[in-house]
Amino acid sequence: MRFHRSLSTLLPALLLVTGTEAGPIGYALCQGGCATVVMACYTAAGAVWGTNPWLAAGVPVPAVIVGCNSAYAGCQATCAAVALSPTP
Repeated sequence: MRFHRSLSTLLPALLLVTGTEAGPIGYALCQGGCATVVMACYTAAGAVWGTNPWLAAGVPVPAVIVGCNSAYAGCQATCAAVALSPTP
């Protein structure tokens, strides 16, 4: 009976909530999309994401890889906005 009484007071309050935050689920989906895109970018450039053979060889990082990294950083920034945005 106690559970029923607390549910009957909680349920109307929950029904008054009109919007939610995208929160962790939206953020995770967005980050997954970013990771997929950066993996495709690195693969197209003939590189492996998460490794840096150029640093070990003492040569500059190719411009295409710098572009992949910049796009990934922009995508992550968008994900931060998604996590904080209200969704209907």
